[in-house]
Amino acid sequence: MAIRRKKFTRFIPVYIMALPGLIYLFINNYLPMFGIIIAFKHLDFRLGILNSPWAGLDNFMFLFRTRDALTMTRNTILYNVAFFIIGTVLAFFTAVLLNEIRSKMATKFFQSTILIPHLMSWVVVGYLSFAFLASDTGFINNTILNWLGIEPVSWYTTGRYWPFILTIVQMWKSVGFTMIIYLAGIVSIDTGYYEAARIDGANKWKQIVHITLPLLVPTILTLAMINVGRIFFSDFGLFFQIPRNSGILFNYTQTIDVFVFNALMVRGDLAMSSAASVYQSIVGFILIVSVNAVIRRIRRENALF
Repeated sequence: MAIRRKKFTRFIPVYIMALPGLIYLFINNYLPMFGIIIAFKHLDFRLGILNSPWAGLDNFMFLFRTRDALTMTRNTILYNVAFFIIGTVLAFFTAVLLNEIRSKMATKFFQSTILIPHLMSWVVVGYLSFAFLASDTGFINNTILNWLGIEPVSWYTTGRYWPFILTIVQMWKSVGFTMIIYLAGIVSIDTGYYEAARIDGANKWKQIVHITLPLLVPTILTLAMINVGRIFFSDFGLFFQIPRNSGILFNYTQTIDVFVFNALMVRGDLAMSSAASVYQSIVGFILIVSVNAVIRRIRRENALF
């Protein structure tokens, strides 16, 4: 007992340092869970949350009864899958290339340059995208297409281009952050592995395939599980700000989050919006547990739990 008390006393400064973060975590992530009850209520502000009548699963049915249910679910899942696959490949090879730069000044310059888009607000990115895509004053129509002798394109009314536009914008904005995660993993790899590979005659490509990539598998799997857990969520800023909420593009750009937001603005139904979030969270939790179970069966040491 005395030993345990001594250990506890020794770590008191650490507990104090962690306390603000734990308090924030409780207030920001756990306290709002009380609001889950709203998803099962016919919310009446005059009666309050607890006294409002129960709605059962009526609020959840709203998502499935709409004629756009299949489209927005398809868009949400396929975009997230594409973003993860393409983003992982780009971030990994960007990290590998940065790791090969020997000048510290150049490394810091490129890291900062690639990371800056991640720090930008989606509102700013939306205006930058509009500056490129505007039909009459956009850079692409007035400069690139004009120089190539191609007719201007009405980007905000032509849906078939938007899967590519959204993917490019998302990669430009997000690759920098993911790249830092992979770069940190690459830097932590023992250089002895690479020295031994060079002695055996392995070129850079073989070193990447047989050393770097296998040692980063745990990081890739962890990020994969996080992304799987959020596969029914979408980045609202990307799908709302970049297409400028253009109704004619909804078949290509509308996701669950955008649909719920637009429905909330029209109907003002907070209970329906809450039900959508609860539904997304439950599906995400089930997917994380399922994927982790598969990984644990295949490679137990890489499972999260």
